[in-house]
Amino acid sequence: MNFEVIIDHKEKAYALLKADAKKILKLIKVQMDNLTMPQCPLYEEVLDTQMFGLSREIDFAVRLGLIEEKDGKAILDELEIELSILHEASIRK
Repeated sequence: MNFEVIIDHKEKAYALLKADAKKILKLIKVQMDNLTMPQCPLYEEVLDTQMFGLSREIDFAVRLGLIEEKDGKAILDELEIELSILHEASIRK
């Protein structure tokens, strides 16, 4: 594999992981807006399952050398911050 192909795969992996994080945020937002409140066990189950899945994807990408561990952690940290803001906003309603 040449260097450009490796860089392309790394960029795609990072972009896909970021997109998955955005999907989780959107899913949780829809759930909070239309279905359940953050105190609901269903909400917590969905959130836990989605976050676990994303963390496994990130771990796999790190093990393949497609992203750095710090970048994967940053994706999770950013998503957790956004989810926390969303949670706080829903409580204030």
